[in-house]
This record gives sequence, structure tokens and C-alpha cells, in this order.
Amino acid sequence: MAASPDSPTDSPASPPTALITGASRGLGAAIARDLAPTHRLLLGARSAESLRDIRAELPAAQPWPVDLTDYDALPAATAPIERLNVLVHNAGVAELGAIAESSVQQWRETLEANLIAVAELTRLLLPALRAANGHVVLINSGAGLRANPGWGVYAAAKFGLRAFGDVLRLEEPALRVTSIHPGRIDTDMQRAIVASEQREYNPDEFLTAETVARAVRNAVETPPDAHPTEIVLRPIGR
Repeated sequence: MAASPDSPTDSPASPPTALITGASRGLGAAIARDLAPTHRLLLGARSAESLRDIRAELPAAQPWPVDLTDYDALPAATAPIERLNVLVHNAGVAELGAIAESSVQQWRETLEANLIAVAELTRLLLPALRAANGHVVLINSGAGLRANPGWGVYAAAKFGLRAFGDVLRLEEPALRVTSIHPGRIDTDMQRAIVASEQREYNPDEFLTAETVARAVRNAVETPPDAHPTEIVLRPIGR
């Protein structure tokens, strides 16, 4: 269950509000650091405890501990948010493996975390986003543009996420919707993926979380006469 945040309603003079899911570490924490100087932050994560370190860095940020797949709790968690300028969907999971070895549970969990929860949270926050002519940022993946062997389940979710963003952009013309497709990023999740591939981890092969976070900030700061619909990032040399 979520702890309800104070109502983040903006006046014209107050900083814009940004909600970042999966903000406790890795890319989500990097995005929070990049937006902190200019935004009032709601830091999403499964538990308040997991947000302890990033909140120590960003004491002005507000925790928003919510299980995004608890669809009974989400309406109460989102209800106090009356105006939202930026919604960054960063939370997600990645479990690799051949389709022949996949399970119904793996498909359900991957689609749930990477697509269904995103769609439901966005739906509930549409009134707040409309009130601010807000910006939805979807952290997608290179797997959302091209599927490779072993990535079928994850790629299916990310292709679905891309389609969701494309349709949301058309149905909500007052909003900006940006799909960001980074290559593989140097995070704890990436270390787990490389371990499952049974090879040595070399951080120089990957983008840094800070580089991707800067792309998010650049999208958010794009002047209002432009709509950054899609951003693709690849590590140098890959």
C-alpha cells in the first residue's frame, strides 16, 4: 500500500512537479539528481526504505512508496496529485531467456511491470498531466526497436510500451510523450543480465546512467514549440 503524498499542486510561481518511478537507484536515481535543481520531485519505489539513500542525497524530494502493480492501492496513491508536469516511467524488470524456455509467469511478470503498470499509472494521472500540459517520458530500450534472441519476452513488453507511447501521443495532443531507447546501461540490473549471459562485466561497454538521465532532462527542457517524440542512444563503438 502507498503512503499518500502531500498534494503537489503547483502555482505559476512554484517549481514544476516530476514523478519518477524506480527512483531508488540506478537510472531512476540519476534522473532524480538531474531534475532536482529545477523540479519538485516525487520519488517512486516499492518501499520507503529503498529510497533512503537517494533521499539522503535529495532531502527536499518527497518519497512516493507505491507498488505499481497493486491496482487497488494506486487510485488512492495518485488521488492527491492534482497537477503533474513530468511523469518518468523508469521502473521495470528484465529477465532474459529463449522463448522455448519461457514460462507463463515470466510473460505475466514482465508485461505487468514494463507495460500494464505503466498504462494504469498513466491513466490515473491523466487529469493531473492535462492540468499542467505535462510530459510523459517512457524509458524504453533498444529492445523496443529491435528484438534479439534471448530477449523475446522483454522485447515484446518494450515493443508494447513503444506502441502505448505512440497512441498516447495521438490521443492526448496537449501532452508531450517521449520514448527514450537507450542501449545497455551500467547499472545493477545490467550486472545481473551479464551474469546470466555468463560473461565478464566490463562497464566500459555500456552507457552511464548519468548520460541517459541527461537525455531525459534535455527532453523535458525542450522548448514548448517542439515535441521530442523519440530519442535513441547507443554506447560508442557498439
